[in-house]
Amino acid sequence: MTDVIMPQMGESIAEGTVTKWLKKVGDRVERDEPLFEISTDKVDAEIPAPAAGVLKEIRVEPGATVPINTVVAILADEGAAIEAAPAAAATTSPAPERAAVPAPAPPTTPAPPGARAETSAAPAAAAPPPAAPVAPAPPKPRSEMTIEELRQTRSSPVVRRIAAEHAVDIREIQGTGISGRVTKQDILGHLQSQPVAAAAGAAVPQPATAPVAPAVSPAVVPAVQPVVSPIPAYRPDERVEIVPMSPIRRKTAEHMVLSRRVSAHVSTVWEIDMTRVDQLRAKHREAFEQRSGVKLTYLPFILKATVDALKAFPILNASVEGDSIVYKKDVNLGMAVALDWGLIVPVIRHADEKNLLGLARAVADLAERARTKRLKVDEVQGGTFTITNPGVFGSLYGMPIINQPQVAILCVGAIEKRPVIRDDAIAIRTMCYLALTFDHRIVDGSDADRFMALIKKSLQEFDEAAL
Repeated sequence: MTDVIMPQMGESIAEGTVTKWLKKVGDRVERDEPLFEISTDKVDAEIPAPAAGVLKEIRVEPGATVPINTVVAILADEGAAIEAAPAAAATTSPAPERAAVPAPAPPTTPAPPGARAETSAAPAAAAPPPAAPVAPAPPKPRSEMTIEELRQTRSSPVVRRIAAEHAVDIREIQGTGISGRVTKQDILGHLQSQPVAAAAGAAVPQPATAPVAPAVSPAVVPAVQPVVSPIPAYRPDERVEIVPMSPIRRKTAEHMVLSRRVSAHVSTVWEIDMTRVDQLRAKHREAFEQRSGVKLTYLPFILKATVDALKAFPILNASVEGDSIVYKKDVNLGMAVALDWGLIVPVIRHADEKNLLGLARAVADLAERARTKRLKVDEVQGGTFTITNPGVFGSLYGMPIINQPQVAILCVGAIEKRPVIRDDAIAIRTMCYLALTFDHRIVDGSDADRFMALIKKSLQEFDEAAL
């Protein structure tokens, strides 16, 4: 018999969600053959079988979130009796945030214009003033804890960090994990269950001398806040289908809302003449592919120009930490990849050390492994600047949201032939728009535009020797 466990997909990963089983009970599997798919805070991945054999038992059903090292299935030696066993009750219950969403009751009267967002649709008596926050009781010595308390405090580092950030006593939360452990979903659900109290507390006037609260780290921000609009998402007589968000969709939603709250978003759009790059690409494409086995697309040219500009303007390759600016010495380019089930941003590490061929190979490799769920956790972390390319779908340009904790993101629009004015004559040129969204907290418009001017110059006068 061989235990199949929930792997640890990174140093900071404490749990994972089984999203799909690729085999069913009774199927034979080879060693390293994809067995099931998981989703974590950082990446979706296919998990290979640890040994050859027959899938005897599945203990964790799709949708369940369990801690790392949890046994999720059993592999039997070939020829052994196969008996389908029911999944453990503690692990088959879907994670709280995956539960079906009940239909909201429509408001009996329209909300008046300018009504407070947190006003409930149902009539209610005036709420009493919020109680002053009470500091959690000092932790009880382990020798005095009950078995139940010990189980609850044996939580993951992520859960303990969130609890410390929000001054929550983990022992007050009902755990749904194995042996009653408090999972990340449990504590985020606990925080979300008190939005009105939190909002009311935030509305209490503070003295002018009150210290400013530090910025919340993305690692401890709770899940997307509940919708506070007084208008329900649908009417009772509407035909609707309610589908829970996938793990990667939830994470994307949380990250995007967080970024909008944290950064002062400003965008600038530049028109780029890509005729020079188009001519070089047509001239060298066949030889480049024969020599390297990689197709020569427009993207490596844009990556190379961006890397050179980031080295000239390091403020675009930085992050904000409190009242300090963190300048990154390495250029790690994030490259947004659209998947059928969401969006993921693998990272080209040390992009500043790669030539055009190295960048082209990295783009092809990461994009392919992202689509086949073979990325490692460290390959979607540590980016210092992101490039997104919706132009492949025909978009002229977009105003993307910054990928925290970065301070800028470059959007590549459609590259196509257009009529333009050159030397007082109409000419057909290969053109595109590049849009830069930057964080105005530390990036001035002048720096952003000089950064874009350098990218434009590099692309319109691209050095053939770089090929």
